[in-house]
Amino acid sequence: MKTKYTYWKESDGMYLGFLNDYPDHWTQGEDLGDLKEHLKDLYKLFLEGTIPAIVR
Repeated sequence: MKTKYTYWKESDGMYLGFLNDYPDHWTQGEDLGDLKEHLKDLYKLFLEGTIPAIVR
């Protein structure tokens, strides 16, 4: 399954991003690959529906 995301690189070198369907829930990574892994983990958690108060 595919989903779109938004990301940017901060001045300290960290990458921040969020899934476009869930813009209130950000994550970060040391590089773009790390950020993508964190975004995948978030996506899986959101699909499970076990976390309350997820804003879509």
